[in-house]
Amino acid sequence: MPDLDKYVAAAHEAVDVADAILRASRDHSVAFKGDRDPVTETDLAIERAMRNSLHRTTPEAGFLGEETGGSTDGLAWVLDPIDGTANFTHGVPMTAVSLALLDHGEPIIGLIAVQAEGVRYAAMRGQGATRDGDPISASACTQLRSAMIALGDYATGPDAAERNQTRLRITAVLAARAQRVRMLGSAAIDLAWVAAGKLDASVMLSNKPWDTAAGVLLAREAGARVTDLEGRTHDLASTATIAAAPGVGGTLLDALASSSVDR
Repeated sequence: MPDLDKYVAAAHEAVDVADAILRASRDHSVAFKGDRDPVTETDLAIERAMRNSLHRTTPEAGFLGEETGGSTDGLAWVLDPIDGTANFTHGVPMTAVSLALLDHGEPIIGLIAVQAEGVRYAAMRGQGATRDGDPISASACTQLRSAMIALGDYATGPDAAERNQTRLRITAVLAARAQRVRMLGSAAIDLAWVAAGKLDASVMLSNKPWDTAAGVLLAREAGARVTDLEGRTHDLASTATIAAAPGVGGTLLDALASSSVDR
């Protein structure tokens, strides 16, 4: 097991760099990587700066960034410089910097800095999860009708219409059974807030490591159940990311199954 304290310090130093860039950023010019998939110069600047910082402090670790690519082999950092770029381009502060350290594909450190709150959620494998250093835990909710559930974004791209049929069915099922359904536009915030008990569950039919690696560790360390759609333990190969308070995890999976989700 690597010296986690060393890597946590490196992660916070890199996120400090991101914070400085975000505070100084005035360039919200938008380009598109694909259909309705925006990227800004700020995304790119943060990723470059954080990559340089992490290489300087932990040169032995690899790197995978959403914007510049890389690899998750061995020991590797995984970064989303601005999770919620569409929110960012519209001035909606529901964005986060999401950074994880993977050890042969398993997240061992997760750090999520949420712009709207001005706080950092952090976790180390086997050591619990915190919000600005204070311990956090998943909610005590036990009934779906009392649960607030976040949904991941609808799909974009050439096959979006087909993929969104599943998402729309899930939306309808949860709208009928949950207390409230929310779409916040940031996978990292969804998972961090499940960890903190602000949300009772999060449902994403996706699993991009820069979006989910840090948040999955946070949710698990806070006591949440994190699986794929079939209820199997979530990992990098999973095609969906379902995080839920332990009291509603089983009921939620049953509800998703009832929506005739295409597996």
